[in-house]
Amino acid sequence: MKLSGRNTIVTGGSQGLGRAIVEAFLREGASVLFCARSAADVQAALEAYNPLVIGNAKVLGTTADVSKPADVAALFALADQRLGPLDALVNNAGVYGPLGPTEDVPWDEWQQAIEINLFGVMHTCRQAIPRLRARGGGKIVNISGGGATNPLPRISSYAASKAAVVRLTETLALELAADRIDVNAVAPGALNTRLVQQIIAAGPEKVGADFFAKNKKWSEEGATPPELGAGLCVWLASSESNGITGRLLSAQWDPWKDLAARRDELAKSDIYCLRRIVPEDRGKKF
Repeated sequence: MKLSGRNTIVTGGSQGLGRAIVEAFLREGASVLFCARSAADVQAALEAYNPLVIGNAKVLGTTADVSKPADVAALFALADQRLGPLDALVNNAGVYGPLGPTEDVPWDEWQQAIEINLFGVMHTCRQAIPRLRARGGGKIVNISGGGATNPLPRISSYAASKAAVVRLTETLALELAADRIDVNAVAPGALNTRLVQQIIAAGPEKVGADFFAKNKKWSEEGATPPELGAGLCVWLASSESNGITGRLLSAQWDPWKDLAARRDELAKSDIYCLRRIVPEDRGKKF
């Protein structure tokens, strides 16, 4: 088992990709503390997770809003008390935010999405870093998405926050390299989760005809299995990925299972990073 004896916190861990991540971690022997904003969701998830616990591992759940520093502090205090020394953090909690033309969407909803998707990652990282440093190293995995690498018209708060998460990931990776704390981001692919249903419910008028059509297709014909992204999170939280840091990896398209053999090559390159494209990169001279 890749995560036997490892203590992990997973935010947004009651449904969708978060559920797949918690299940995958438990099957690999980890102890997991997950959070969600709804007490009912936490309880329902716990009932499903308990049969997956292996040996002396634990699964714990609690309510927390990652956009609130006090909630995050309480989450980590609970981990200290009930879980033990922290080995890994998976930042999965996230929302699409308001849908529609940027100039028309409610400002408070736009700001709230930034607070959850970006500030929430920062709050948890600030709690996790001193704990991982005291442990002698560890892993931070941030869930990114299509908004990080491609513009998403009419979903601007999501796109902006997810791009910021990737640059934060790269920055923390450099800051924490000497502490043996690997920090990476995961693009799980198009998932048929509640976010897809949210896009469909909003309609093409709000989200645009092309993006609506993509989500409708994912809903009807299937999308990327969440287990694929969960598997990448397991790998990044395990010792197999030691030394691979500051990368945005696609669960669907990148050969992440083979990257351990290329860790030195990756460390000397900007492969799987966000970078500015200049004319020479496209064979042009301006």
